[in-house]
Amino acid sequence: MSCAGCVAAVETALRGTPGVAEANVNFAERTAQVAGDTEAATLIQAVRAAGYDAAELRDAAAEAEHDAAEQAHYRRLIRNTVVAGALAAPLMLAELAGWLPTLTSPDGRGFWIATGLLTLAAMVYSGGHFFGGAWRQFRHHNANMDTLIALGTGAAWSYSMLVALFPNSVPSLAQHAYFEAAVTIIALINLGSALESRARGKASTAIQRLLGLRPKTARLVMGDQERDVPIETLRIGDSIRVRPGEKIPVDGDIVHGHSTVDESMLTGEPLPVVKQAGDAVTGGTVNQTGTFVFRAARVGEDTVLAHIVASVRQAQNSKPPIGRLADRVAAVFVPSVLIVAVLTALAWFNFGPEPRIGYILVTSLTVLIIACPCALGLATPISIMVGVGKAAEHGILIRDGEALQRVGQLTAVVLDKTGTVTAGRPTVTSVTVLPGFQEDEIFALAAGLEAGSEHPLAQAILNAARDRGLSIPPVERFEAIAGHGASGEANGRAVLAGNRRLLETHGIDTTLLQAEAERLATQGQTPVFVAVDGRPAGIVAVADPIKPDSAAAVRRLRELGLNVVLLTGDHTATAHAIAAQAGIEEIHAEVPPTGKADVIAGLQARGEVVGMVGDGINDAPALAQADVGLAIGTGTDIAIESAGITLVRGSLHGIADAVALSRATLRNIRQNLFGAFLYNTLGIPLAAGALYPATGLLLNPMLAGAAMALSSFTVVSNANRLRGFQPRGKST
Repeated sequence: MSCAGCVAAVETALRGTPGVAEANVNFAERTAQVAGDTEAATLIQAVRAAGYDAAELRDAAAEAEHDAAEQAHYRRLIRNTVVAGALAAPLMLAELAGWLPTLTSPDGRGFWIATGLLTLAAMVYSGGHFFGGAWRQFRHHNANMDTLIALGTGAAWSYSMLVALFPNSVPSLAQHAYFEAAVTIIALINLGSALESRARGKASTAIQRLLGLRPKTARLVMGDQERDVPIETLRIGDSIRVRPGEKIPVDGDIVHGHSTVDESMLTGEPLPVVKQAGDAVTGGTVNQTGTFVFRAARVGEDTVLAHIVASVRQAQNSKPPIGRLADRVAAVFVPSVLIVAVLTALAWFNFGPEPRIGYILVTSLTVLIIACPCALGLATPISIMVGVGKAAEHGILIRDGEALQRVGQLTAVVLDKTGTVTAGRPTVTSVTVLPGFQEDEIFALAAGLEAGSEHPLAQAILNAARDRGLSIPPVERFEAIAGHGASGEANGRAVLAGNRRLLETHGIDTTLLQAEAERLATQGQTPVFVAVDGRPAGIVAVADPIKPDSAAAVRRLRELGLNVVLLTGDHTATAHAIAAQAGIEEIHAEVPPTGKADVIAGLQARGEVVGMVGDGINDAPALAQADVGLAIGTGTDIAIESAGITLVRGSLHGIADAVALSRATLRNIRQNLFGAFLYNTLGIPLAAGALYPATGLLLNPMLAGAAMALSSFTVVSNANRLRGFQPRGKST
């Protein structure tokens, strides 16, 4: 693709293919992402039918081939620039010094014919791709940047060759050759494209850096034998040894051995994590001190690293709402420019001074050359590429461009409590029983019931019971009651464990336990009510401390102008205690999972743009209801699937980082769009001769070529400034 106008042509071809549900083309990266039920070969054929070419990009080898093709393209552009420049530079210098003969002088005709042939050779070598692209577009009834350049330089060369061969066929004032303009324009556009290509390569380093994290081989353990094998040959269940300093090849669980692992590529945190038998390890992370053997659990495209690469790729290919205007403009831009060039020619023919033919040629050529919409097409995708890649470096995975844009517009952030504001690793602090019950008995029954639950509080009770050495009874008729707790039968007794509302809905009076529950809640502890055979039996108190950086992160969010809200199904007093520690003022407590989405809707109804942050299954409806869902990466797959943004680290600082980065990216996109629109708004009238009536000045076609080449480079360079983005006010 040579310009933003190509995007619409390729997208139209892809979307018109049977089975395609959606297609997004990234002009900055020269890639397309297609969703639907079809074959890659069918899509490639559709692209070729539209006048372009394509190949499937699906694995590391294809990525390497893509990068190699980009490098080869860059080197070809440099060669084209050198060849065209080698002819253009002496011609321009000789023209400025007045050394060139006139067209009608005795030696002039032969000199200019020879110059024309040399120029033609340079144009074929250095600009042949423009003319070939223009012809393909013409055959498919389209027009793009190649069309503008081919028409402009082709007209300049053809006119110049005409006056070189037949100088007396035009008025004397129009006897001027434009060979140096044609070849200089081609040199400048090739140079601009080379600079843009190099800058685009820097902008897309996020994917290359992520792919570089994966080692090429793994040390496979087979009985007493160990051998290095290609990573592609690994299968689930394989035993793999990792030695100090090596990258972990795939995801799995340590079988024996222990070490410390640098997981900064996942979390952004520099401190290594201690790993031992039973712990999970992630492909791409770096083993540091020890050696261990682990069993492969996820390989190939199922690994965390592969999912991260796919997520970054998907986000970089997506389009935020702010970018769709530019796409719509670019789709009709080239035909509009052709019309403007014709109108310019007509205006100079009817109202211009002599030599009219010369003025028509110069102004029409300048309009065609200056009006390339490349900068317009690059304005949004290049910033998205850099912004999404930068987010991944900070442990923020953004699903699409719309989420990236929307998170910067948030006015309120709603935080789930357990596992989001708190550590999500609660522990049992005390057990209170009513007369007629034994502490160990109640504890064992509650633990047996909670064994069937995945809630963090349930896991805390189960772990504490095991630590006490209690015999945990099996449970029958287990039922998890979302947002309330669980019920079942253990040792022939009916058991309920959960919040106060669970017992009350079963007609059990909790008055005897209420005072103790209030006392625990004021201390930030969660009371888990236990009932046996329809009678209140006691309370198991569980404390889940807030994360060490939650208060600092909330402070950053408020400094960014966001209203921070705590939303939890927990006891009101517990919620207030946690909120006080974190510095949160607005609290919605004892809200069931079905009610969380309603709270989000209520905030939206009062005009808030809401981001919901959660990590559990019960947060999924609220994440989907919010304007932007942000899932804690340590949470459940359902929560992550429901969210537009995943915070890999599990720290609330990731929210502030995402908001700050989104705002920086949107600011960068607006700068790019403003520059691109301003360039074309001013450039086209100047090229058409708007200043000539007042000043007698016309824009030189060669200056137009330089301006067009530099406009794209300027946009890409501005986007690359985002690579230096660092979140401010972040607490270490």
